[in-house]
Amino acid sequence: MSWVLDNLDQVLRLLGQHVVYALVPVLLGLVLAIPLGWVANRTPTVRTVTTNAAGLLYTVPSLALFVFMPPLLGTQILDPVNVVVALTVYTLALLVRTVSDALSAVPGNVVDAANAMGYTPLRRFVGVELPLAVPVIVAGLRVAAVSTISLVTVGAVIGFGGLGLLFTEGFNRSNDAQILSGIVLVLLLALVVDALLLLAGKVLTPWQRARTGKVGA
Repeated sequence: MSWVLDNLDQVLRLLGQHVVYALVPVLLGLVLAIPLGWVANRTPTVRTVTTNAAGLLYTVPSLALFVFMPPLLGTQILDPVNVVVALTVYTLALLVRTVSDALSAVPGNVVDAANAMGYTPLRRFVGVELPLAVPVIVAGLRVAAVSTISLVTVGAVIGFGGLGLLFTEGFNRSNDAQILSGIVLVLLLALVVDALLLLAGKVLTPWQRARTGKVGA
């Protein structure tokens, strides 16, 4: 990795861009997917329409979506907003179904018990259903995050920043070390983010750890 050390300033700048381009859409997608998944889970018809629409959105090629966004948003082709919005669409498409499935997996007797205690639908969702759905949501979030980190590299083809520029510049210069450095850095970033999300999921579900400990004992 001597090339990385020799070009550390450039690598850190591109890494910072990559982190922003990847994680901001994941966060926005999660914030949007939770209420949409809740609505979808309440009505079978809405669930079908929502999940099918999300599936269709995810089939749109990422490069085409990057190019298609500027006319819709009124931005320039290299505006970072295009990347953030396009990748938010992909994250939302992945997570809406995940959130809906996670909420539908909450045991019916738990929901009935919350209703019997006088919980309103919103209070039941926030205090009962959503916490129990966290493990499934985090699993989907890990997939979405790794996928988004990978998709950011596609934007380098049309000039967006991020670690993908190491691929395109390395290819243009026939610099194998630069290309390999980009691949390794993207892989390491994906592994680190995945590990952090796994840790966050464990922190948010202490009852899961307690149950695992009892089983082990």
